[in-house]
Amino acid sequence: MTADPVIRFTDVTKTFRRPDGRGDFVAVDKLSFEIAKGEIVAVLGKTGCGKSTMFNIVAGLTEPSEGEARVVGHDPFREFDFFRGKIGIVFQNDRLMPWRTALDNVLLGLQVLDTDPKQAVETARGWLARLGLSGHENDYPHALSGGMRQRVSIARAFAVNPEILLCDEPFSALDEMTARDLRAEFVRLVRQNNKTAVFITHQINEAMEIGDRVLVFHRPARIAYETRLSAATGEAERRKVQEDIMRVLSVEQATA
Repeated sequence: MTADPVIRFTDVTKTFRRPDGRGDFVAVDKLSFEIAKGEIVAVLGKTGCGKSTMFNIVAGLTEPSEGEARVVGHDPFREFDFFRGKIGIVFQNDRLMPWRTALDNVLLGLQVLDTDPKQAVETARGWLARLGLSGHENDYPHALSGGMRQRVSIARAFAVNPEILLCDEPFSALDEMTARDLRAEFVRLVRQNNKTAVFITHQINEAMEIGDRVLVFHRPARIAYETRLSAATGEAERRKVQEDIMRVLSVEQATA
């Protein structure tokens, strides 16, 4: 337990009404965890385990049915306006606006925040350059590769200088070599800029490459396994962690 966590869930439960009206569906079940400033936490689990529901609660897109969620000490759902510019989101699909150039897509968040236009353009160009897209500022999304579009999406998230980065399987649609390069780039940028990041994935290797800490969810969302990793974690220990995660996920499959 940390004194001032950036994100804190305390016995959070989220239920949804079933479409057929036959009772409720529990997506998150008494979930408790904390994330400290500067941490990169990878959340791993199978499809349908509640990862995205947890993500939406952190982002303020949905409210817990029970329990308490706090982000930098505030309720992300009830105080949604407080978080303007404080959270950057990178989605599975790049979600670029096809009628806007790469530069204009990165400018979007800055414009919403009423940033001085000259400063906004300078900031957007700087982030495109940092992500290797100098010379592509005026290209439209259809002229960019999938990896380049996701780089624009990452630049857009960082450009508003958020405290927290939320990433929902942002590299899952890319080939492995491109995804590997972007994972390394993302981690480097988070570290350099002292951000806090929550990274959702269903790939064990990706979770271990990205996370200082890995949380493995069972359905409904609850922590079935947790581990910390660092540059000092040796290969033998990493193999053991990978085996442990595979065993935990296999147990869920066997009991589903």
